[in-house]
Amino acid sequence: MATVSVLDWTVDDVAIWLRGNGHEQYIDLLCKTHLIDGKALLLLNETDFRTDPLNIQVLGDVKRLSLSLRRLQFENQQALISLGYDPVSMLHLSNTSYLNPNSVMMHYYGSQRNEGSVDSLLYMDTEHHHCTPPLSEDGRASKLRPEIWKALISLGYLFVVTWITAFVMVIVHDRVPDMKKYPPLPDIFLDNVPHIPWAFHMCELTGTLLLFIWLIVLMFHKHRFILLRRFFALSGTVFLLRCVTMLITSLSVPGTHLQCNPRVVKDSDEWKKHGELWAKIQHAYIIWRGAGMSIQGVRTCGDYMFSGHTVALTMLNFFITEYTPRHLYFVHTFTWLLNMFGIFFILSAHEHYSIDVFVAFYITSRLFLYYHTLANNQALMQRDSNRTRIWFPLFSFFESSVDGIVPNEYESPVIPLRKLFLWLKERLGKLVSLTVQESHSRLRHIDSKNK
Repeated sequence: MATVSVLDWTVDDVAIWLRGNGHEQYIDLLCKTHLIDGKALLLLNETDFRTDPLNIQVLGDVKRLSLSLRRLQFENQQALISLGYDPVSMLHLSNTSYLNPNSVMMHYYGSQRNEGSVDSLLYMDTEHHHCTPPLSEDGRASKLRPEIWKALISLGYLFVVTWITAFVMVIVHDRVPDMKKYPPLPDIFLDNVPHIPWAFHMCELTGTLLLFIWLIVLMFHKHRFILLRRFFALSGTVFLLRCVTMLITSLSVPGTHLQCNPRVVKDSDEWKKHGELWAKIQHAYIIWRGAGMSIQGVRTCGDYMFSGHTVALTMLNFFITEYTPRHLYFVHTFTWLLNMFGIFFILSAHEHYSIDVFVAFYITSRLFLYYHTLANNQALMQRDSNRTRIWFPLFSFFESSVDGIVPNEYESPVIPLRKLFLWLKERLGKLVSLTVQESHSRLRHIDSKNK
């Protein structure tokens, strides 16, 4: 019985518990007469013992039963939460109430309270006096559903943003300032580091290597769909912000080696109406297809504030570091080196100003850290859940079912494929069964008509 959850206790298990706690005289009343099982036992309180239909008359027995029951409820707070009840109300108020989502942590300082006491585990709502306990001892999420449909929505979001980015890059390319009138701006790094022609290709190769490592992490991570939707959502948001900054101000070309000229536009009215837009869409498709990478043959100008390559490098680095075990120091050091060397290659290639790279790294890293801080501490923000939905709608939607830290757990990539195969097999079996039943019913109907 020790290995069985209280929620799964039968009437016989409750009888064993009563006997073990010295309440064998009430086995007949509770188990045989009122059929109290594990779930019902957890929901009892002192008032139930005193009043009908139990109506226990001996005060000492009532108190001893209540004490044993409170100890059981305290040891099984997660079970009470899964039933939708507030453990604190059960333990202190002798009644039951549903969990209140608007709660904040009650902090206790000093030595007045024992570390293992009931009060040290509670979360108190300052407005409604309802409490909720922590969802797990180490802050990890209690339930993590894959929610593949959310991952697909975030992928669609990133897909739309990449198209918008590609189209904006075409626009800013046509607006790039004339190199003869507007020479490169003064820059501390670019003015003191000579141009290295092959450096930008090396930057993209480091990004490709980081992407390969990230794909390996996704392949083996148990919660890969949560990771995917976070990666798509954050990447899409940063690149959408980049579209705004690119459009607002057009910086001059950072290096004299860059040959940047606006596209040639025909003068005919028909071309201005339809042809120019179509040409921009075609150019945007080339940029989108090549992911904006020079090793894919993409060459654009004007998309300087801020660096998209730095965004990609930093985002991949942070995700790999966050979702791999802490003891993999070599992997973390390696990804950080790739990130830093990639940034160095961008600057040494004179493809971006130093401010472009700095702003890109700062925005990407801050957005990643803020997002994960909010996601990992949602229990502390429940009181401001409405404000969170207003200011962070994307976060509220994608993280609505995550109540803590996503643990770094791994599994063979064969397991989800096997689950998918079994699911398809089950669905196909049901479909075949329904088809056969429908065919038999039709045949019987035809036979009855013929008779």
